Amino acid sequence: MRISTAVMLTDESIHPVRLAQELEQRGFHGLYLPEHTHIPISRETPAPMGDPLPREYGRTVDPFVTLGAVAAVTERIGLGTAITLVAQHDPIVLAKQIATLDWMSGGRFTLGVGFGWNVEEAADHGVDWSRRRDLVRDRVALMRALWAEEPTAYKGEFGSVRASEAHPKPTRPRGPRLLLGGAAGPRLFSHIAEYADGWMPVGGRSLRESIPRLREVAPRAEVVPAYVAPSAGKLAHFRELGIEEVVVQLPSAEEGEVLRALDSYAQYL
Repeated sequence: MRISTAVMLTDESIHPVRLAQELEQRGFHGLYLPEHTHIPISRETPAPMGDPLPREYGRTVDPFVTLGAVAAVTERIGLGTAITLVAQHDPIVLAKQIATLDWMSGGRFTLGVGFGWNVEEAADHGVDWSRRRDLVRDRVALMRALWAEEPTAYKGEFGSVRASEAHPKPTRPRGPRLLLGGAAGPRLFSHIAEYADGWMPVGGRSLRESIPRLREVAPRAEVVPAYVAPSAGKLAHFRELGIEEVVVQLPSAEEGEVLRALDSYAQYL
């Protein structure tokens, strides 16, 4: 089972280049980064991880710029987002960013996609909260039209693009591996079956019950638990379920604390 990492990198934490080099030297499989463009002070949305919201949420670095720097100083580790808030992006610009990062890294990029939890953050991007899932699906379809080998037009409910020259292309015809985040349920699993390669649940609880339900509609979907606090028993459980990659959580902290966490997690490689 491949062991990747996820961390909320900030302007106060370990530098991304330093972390990436340590991950590659130590044999970890990959690095996934989250995304928040901003956190409104007037937020009324309850945080799913509990309030008060940790300081790092308002200080996260841009994942695409950061992963571009990581790609330049590594050769092997996978690069990914856990997750990208697709609804908050111009899909034409995002398609270019994703394709460029995947091309620069030699196909090492995984696009983790989420629907978000912060209503106020999304509202500042003009997102209608009740339609955000439909918006994400539409934007993924538009991006895939731009990633197609031949110029391909797309007209959807929320956006359109003319048949265009759009390069570079991702290394896979439909774009990089796409994992959808979210809580288990028929709606999420139907979206995975329709347009994703797999599911990225947070923490990995209740997977023994959830995975068979996912397999009913998406038999080949990958399951990649993210932000996992690892233990020998938990990882053995994931192996028993046939999971091939798990993303363990690193602290959003200065270099010494992060490297100590890596030393602790090395027993699972």
